[in-house]
Amino acid sequence: QVQLVESGGGLVQAGGSLRLSCAASGSIFEIATMGWYRQAPGNQRELVATITSGGSTNYADSVKARFTISRNNAKNMVYLQMNSLKPEDTAVYYCNARSYYSGRADYWGKGTLVTVST
Repeated sequence: QVQLVESGGGLVQAGGSLRLSCAASGSIFEIATMGWYRQAPGNQRELVATITSGGSTNYADSVKARFTISRNNAKNMVYLQMNSLKPEDTAVYYCNARSYYSGRADYWGKGTLVTVST
């Protein structure tokens, strides 16, 4: 099992920046990919960005050039630097860890709320 705890959400004005952090614990050895997803009210959860253990990244088109995902394997942390925030970025952001150790398994944090005001 993997436990994930997010931090860093809050209220920010449009054009501002926030940095989200996610701390992983438990069966760290089985984590392959980590990522961030978000869910706005009335919408489905959607991919924001992912990063592999080797550092390869993938971003949703809506956040490319504004958000940066990074990972510190030694500290079992993953980060999401969010710049040039827009009101449409308002959502609960969830940290995800994916394992293929014994079949595919997805682990989720409880989420952190990001609110971008106009």
